[in-house]
Amino acid sequence: MTPLLRCGSLIDRPRKLPVVTEQQHPAEPSHYDPILVESAAQRFWEARRAYEVGETSDKPKFYCLSMLPYPSGALHVGHVRNYTIGDVISRHKRMTGFNVLQPMGWDAFGLPAENAAIKNKTAPAKWTYANIDHMRTQLKSMGYAIDWSREFATCRPDYYVHEQRMFTRLMKQGIAYRKNAVVNWDPVDQTVLANEQVIDGRGWRTGAVVEKREIPQWFLRITDYAQQLLDGLDELPGWPDSVKTMQRNWIGRSEGLEIQFRIDGEVEPLTVFTTRPDTLMGVTFISIAGEHPLAKKATANNPELATFIAGLKQGGVSEAELETQEKRGMATGQWAVHPVTGEDLPIYVANFVLMGYGTGAVMAVPAHDQRDWEFAKAYGLPIKPVVVPLPVRDALEEISTHEQKHSDVMQAALGVQVALDVYGNDAAVQVVSDYLRSINDDGAWTERGWLINSGELNGMDYDAAFAALAKQFEADGRGSRRVNFRLRDWGVSRQRYWGCPIPVIYCAKCGALPVPDDQLPVVLPEDVEFMGTGSPIKADPEWRKTTCPQCGGAAERETDTFDTFMESSWYYARYTSPGAHDMVDERANYWLPVDQYIGGIEHAILHLMYFRFFHKLLRDAGMVKSDEPVTRLLTQGMVIAETFYRENANGAKDWINPADVEIERDERGRIVGAKSIADGKPVSIGGTEKMSKSKNNGVDPQVLVEQYGADTVRLFSMFAAPPEQSLEWSEAGVEGMSRFLRRVWREVHRHIEGPDHPELDVAQLNDAQRTLRRQVHETIAKVGDDYGRRHSFNTAIAALMELLNAISRYDDNSPQGRAVWHEALDALVLMLNPVTPHISHALWQALGHPETVLEDVPFPQVDLGALVRSSVTLAVQINGKLRGTIEMAVDATREAIEAAAMAEPNTAKFLEGQTVRKVIVVPGKIVNIVVG
Repeated sequence: MTPLLRCGSLIDRPRKLPVVTEQQHPAEPSHYDPILVESAAQRFWEARRAYEVGETSDKPKFYCLSMLPYPSGALHVGHVRNYTIGDVISRHKRMTGFNVLQPMGWDAFGLPAENAAIKNKTAPAKWTYANIDHMRTQLKSMGYAIDWSREFATCRPDYYVHEQRMFTRLMKQGIAYRKNAVVNWDPVDQTVLANEQVIDGRGWRTGAVVEKREIPQWFLRITDYAQQLLDGLDELPGWPDSVKTMQRNWIGRSEGLEIQFRIDGEVEPLTVFTTRPDTLMGVTFISIAGEHPLAKKATANNPELATFIAGLKQGGVSEAELETQEKRGMATGQWAVHPVTGEDLPIYVANFVLMGYGTGAVMAVPAHDQRDWEFAKAYGLPIKPVVVPLPVRDALEEISTHEQKHSDVMQAALGVQVALDVYGNDAAVQVVSDYLRSINDDGAWTERGWLINSGELNGMDYDAAFAALAKQFEADGRGSRRVNFRLRDWGVSRQRYWGCPIPVIYCAKCGALPVPDDQLPVVLPEDVEFMGTGSPIKADPEWRKTTCPQCGGAAERETDTFDTFMESSWYYARYTSPGAHDMVDERANYWLPVDQYIGGIEHAILHLMYFRFFHKLLRDAGMVKSDEPVTRLLTQGMVIAETFYRENANGAKDWINPADVEIERDERGRIVGAKSIADGKPVSIGGTEKMSKSKNNGVDPQVLVEQYGADTVRLFSMFAAPPEQSLEWSEAGVEGMSRFLRRVWREVHRHIEGPDHPELDVAQLNDAQRTLRRQVHETIAKVGDDYGRRHSFNTAIAALMELLNAISRYDDNSPQGRAVWHEALDALVLMLNPVTPHISHALWQALGHPETVLEDVPFPQVDLGALVRSSVTLAVQINGKLRGTIEMAVDATREAIEAAAMAEPNTAKFLEGQTVRKVIVVPGKIVNIVVG
């Protein structure tokens, strides 16, 4: 019978250790050779298809998923950390009785493949598939418990056909639609650029000034699900609060008013949405986008304005760029009429307003909006404060006691000079004056407060003003309450080649039509020449040519491809249903939702938002029954490492990998100099940054595996920092983990080379044996909780290190002493297994157990009896300062404890000549003797 740890004791232990063959355990008994140990374990798992799982198990399911990698060419230690976290969780769950799915695939479409194809003069497909093969080998060398039978690459037609079929359904439902949108256009490469490819307003590769172009794009109506996406966050207690906050902010639910401004000479009013209707009386101008119909109309007789608007087409379209760029604008010559005062307001075209956001028009309140303030200061426009904070409100109330003088101040828009002229150096006036001077000179005051300069609204707070204006505008039909969202519909078109073709046919007679199901997939040709200028499928008339499915006439295919977020928004579901005719089948409802998802915090908004949205599309299509795709989310921190570079002739930086640099350190270990190994010349130190290909500071795990073994690399990546924090790469830390595993190896072999032992009999144990056994079971309790609930892997490993230290000090070859020792080693090996499965596999055999996948062996269980202490160590303090310790029986009386504390030799020395005022006993912890 296989010996198992149950209630802390070994059951039916064989009295003689079996002979371990070379095939079972190829390393020399006294020597730890990680290469031999790991290759043997991996062959064993692969031969038994140990990690392939199905849906018929009587165990509860657990779906553990790490974000799928992009096949960039090679893994770095950052990848290793991410996938090791998932593997530790998966292996622990297997050991605690779950049917665990941990799959792997490849997020294989995308821009980096095109960039690499340009650089290496190869086809993106060839580059991608070669990288997948290499990275798969790297992952397997790490010993991850992955079900490789479910592997896929998102660039394969048998994957993206389902995505295309789903899109055609969404077209028919109206969820997928086409409209014009503004994009970044590189005029040299003749292609659309992602926001991250626009650097200081220029194309990342050509250096050409980027233009804004309005072109047709395909969208998904994610805004129809905005409220569901917002409400669903409240049902995700297993997600980090920081991620949920970011998603709430991105969705940006806001309640406001839509207000109509009449335009002189126009029949249709201009509608704006504002969340700050309380500031309406502070509007001093209207700003509109260059693409707004009013702006286009104004250019008819204003060539200067037309030139200005044409100039706005240069530069990127990201929100970050709009926020930080210099505020520029030009008057259109048109005027809007204030809906309350009837005042004429000039209309300006402004470079920070886009048609893609809201209505493309903004009511400008420079006193209470920073962008409007910057614009007003640049163009000499009025700044009219209408909201004040509490101290200013109180000051105004004090001023109001001066009767007419208060009215004078209000009528003068609380002008600073007028107020000072009227009241001199009055303290209340000074408060008001300081506030007004701050708004005029320092920037907008954007908080809520109390209204001034607002007629009948004066003295109201935000809520009261909102209610009054809403009632007024709704009554006369010039406005209404509205809930708005910052979230915008998801633009899924990309004007690039290496992506899933959008399944649409264009017919001059019938318009845009979905490709019929029987013509799917629309296959992307892979054997192409890709030079980076334009897309091969756009340039190929034969690929574009097709027949209209409705009228049978000549038609053309859509040449845009999907945003790669499309593939990564439903991949988690495909893993559950390999080979299914549709996206998923009934197996999806067995596995979903994902029980544990692991990935970087950088994906907190876009990816996690899109895949939550896609799950709701699957639900509404009847494919899944759950509302959310993931129950619990862990966002691991980055792995950071030193960077090194040289500047080339044009000022650009050539980044040099740390492996190619010889580092000089001072006596404290700080880097003080570096030079290239290749030529011996100095290189610049760029600081510590996230491992990335762009900074060339990734550490190749394969080199580490060959030098130290995969288990060592896994152990370091879990021990060096808590999973949610950044981990600083340290080869010294890796060496430390290697020493620890060698100690474990030696300790097991030190034990098994000794005599046989009987079964454990807890009734016969002496104090030393009980002490070790208590530490073993305390460690089992802590490590199990750290792995399973807390995901605090570094503290679990620290506890295992402490246990190894205790075992190493233990030297009891008596029969029961060896039984306790054996139990301790069994427990240590099993607890290490989630992190270091290869060495655990070998040592489990060495300890006398039949060959097995350790996940079939339960995680050790705590024997509550072993935790019972017969004695306790108490700290003895004098006036709060530690002076000694005493060991007392757990049921010792207070009098006995006080007497022992007084008699403790070091304590007694400090008590000489002192008067004891009182003795404080904290049971189980300390004795504090107060003297004086």
